[in-house]
Amino acid sequence: MQLSTSRTLALATCLAMLLSGTSVVFAHARLERASPSVGSTVKGSPPEIRLTLSEELEIAFSTIRVIDSSDQQVDNGDKMLDPANHKILKITLRALPPGTYRVIWRVLSVDTHVTEGDYKFSVAP
Repeated sequence: MQLSTSRTLALATCLAMLLSGTSVVFAHARLERASPSVGSTVKGSPPEIRLTLSEELEIAFSTIRVIDSSDQQVDNGDKMLDPANHKILKITLRALPPGTYRVIWRVLSVDTHVTEGDYKFSVAP
């Protein structure tokens, strides 16, 4: 079997990238900003969680949950996109007592890529 010059060049380029450790980057929504911030301590209960991602999101296939140290859900289950910016996913919170909380998110961007993650923040009195 004989390969065309362009096909041989493409295969050689892919092999060189694999051997050199170079990775191919695909456009996935990545977390750019969070409020409360990742690892932060806030004074008093925040009213909501706001995640700003790098891509616009599909709300029907995106989730966000906030749990306490006992794995009890403390958000109101009302995830929504910011009407003015579909890169912002938010959810309102119940009144949170002092403690550490975990935000767990999974999003589908409009380019059909799924990204997920989690982070913790603390509430101080």
